[in-house]
Amino acid sequence: MSPTPPARRLRLGLPRRVFSQVLLMQLAIAAGVAVLATGLFLAPLSDQLDDQAMRRALAIAQTTAAQPRIAQDLASSRPAADGPVQAAAERIRKASGAEYVVIMNKEGVRWSHTDRDEVGRVVSTDPSDALAGRHVMEIDNGTLGRSARGKVPLRDTSGTIVGAVSVGIEYDSVRARLIHTIPSLFAYAGGALAVGALAAYLISRRVHRQTRDLAFSDISALLAEREAMLHGIREGVVALDRGGRIRLLNDEAQRLLGLGAEAIGESLEAALGEGRTTDVLSGRVSGTDLLTVRGQRVLVANRMPTDDGGAVATLRDRTELEQLGRELDSTRGLIDALRAQDHEHANRMHTLLGLLELEMYEEAAEFVGEVAGAHRVTAEQITEKIHDPLLSALLVGKATVAAERGVSLAVSEDSALPDRLVDPGGLVTIVGNLVDNALDAAATLRPGTAGIGHARVEVALRTEGPEGRTVVLRVRDSGPGVPAEQRESVFTEGWSTKEPPAHGKRGIGLPLVRRLAERQGGSVAVGAAPGGGAEFTVVLPEGLAELRPVATEEAR
Repeated sequence: MSPTPPARRLRLGLPRRVFSQVLLMQLAIAAGVAVLATGLFLAPLSDQLDDQAMRRALAIAQTTAAQPRIAQDLASSRPAADGPVQAAAERIRKASGAEYVVIMNKEGVRWSHTDRDEVGRVVSTDPSDALAGRHVMEIDNGTLGRSARGKVPLRDTSGTIVGAVSVGIEYDSVRARLIHTIPSLFAYAGGALAVGALAAYLISRRVHRQTRDLAFSDISALLAEREAMLHGIREGVVALDRGGRIRLLNDEAQRLLGLGAEAIGESLEAALGEGRTTDVLSGRVSGTDLLTVRGQRVLVANRMPTDDGGAVATLRDRTELEQLGRELDSTRGLIDALRAQDHEHANRMHTLLGLLELEMYEEAAEFVGEVAGAHRVTAEQITEKIHDPLLSALLVGKATVAAERGVSLAVSEDSALPDRLVDPGGLVTIVGNLVDNALDAAATLRPGTAGIGHARVEVALRTEGPEGRTVVLRVRDSGPGVPAEQRESVFTEGWSTKEPPAHGKRGIGLPLVRRLAERQGGSVAVGAAPGGGAEFTVVLPEGLAELRPVATEEAR
């Protein structure tokens, strides 16, 4: 036999649905407000009714004491159940609806009372305040029970106090008035509760639609998962509100844009400044997989508008991919150059073999010297003028690639650059990008084209300024040049007239050149080269480090 399953325990608590929870909470709030409002109304109402009853009793007592006949009868007669004072007091009691009207002398002996047996006896409460000339209002217990009473002195025609008048109103009648108001009060409270319940239902329905009937625990879990996902993914996420202010930056976006958490709440212009990155994120530049440069990083951005008028933008770091793509392009160029060199080397070896077979030894030696010397002369010319090893090695390699592409790469005669660059790596990147672009431009026009001579690229590197710390770089080519109306556009991320390479998009090199130059406080410009083609000029005001004097033996 299978064991009997244990009985499920009845669990009491709030329902899981947001709709039900919000409705119950709002109904509880509405009911609590109605009860509180009713209590706040009833509490002062009871006091107000008591005060009204005491003032009414005092007014009846004052009216009674104001009749001179009563004071005269009090002085001229004895307390009796059928006396004139008793008759006058009963007449006033019945006319006013009071519970009792008691008239007493200065010793507190009653001359009138609702109970005839009490006439001639001393009052049960202390009348000293009234006999002293003071008016008294109170709620107290007497021989007729609990009542609201008023006491005043009784004076004769000369103003002398001869007794007192005490008037009481039954307290139960005051409470009856209070109880009589409660049903109407609860009717109003019930109406307010019904309106609150209807409003709670409508609000709960709206919350139900907006939360898709999720439980609060589900919403909390979704928020926790969202935070973990946003800050865990290796893709930058930037959320903007309808005013263009940043409302979310995940960790990767902060790293890629160089911002901190304090940028949340600021506008894009205030956080990033003007530029293409701001234009792309704000939507002023539209498209998919838009390229932008932020610092030394090449970013790919996509922007998606949201229903509330804001937008969410994603950022991917393409810096390493772009570098790998450029290295791949360089490798392919080098492979092509090696293939051409292999073919040329085979031709030279065949020529040398023929000279040797013909026993033309002197001509063979001269041929070998010419071939080997051409490369050596180019390297020596570059290293004599460019003393930085990284930059000179780059230019020697570029000269070899240029030669295989049928382009003459030369360093100008007035070039002279010492080996104390502030940022050698940055200048290598600048020169490499500009020379690559110049080789591409010059290679498009071959010798023999109408009006075009030999394809050439010239690089000039020299120092200027009073202290000789300004580095000026000029790269000229014999290509088609850059039209005047496009000379500013060439520095825009993603802009290019060339076909995109296999690894991605173009339009990164020149914007990166400008960014590296501006980082050192410099500038870059493009114009027309003498004789045709384009001329790029880069000026780095403090491109060289200060020259430190060498200590002499005497100084040491």
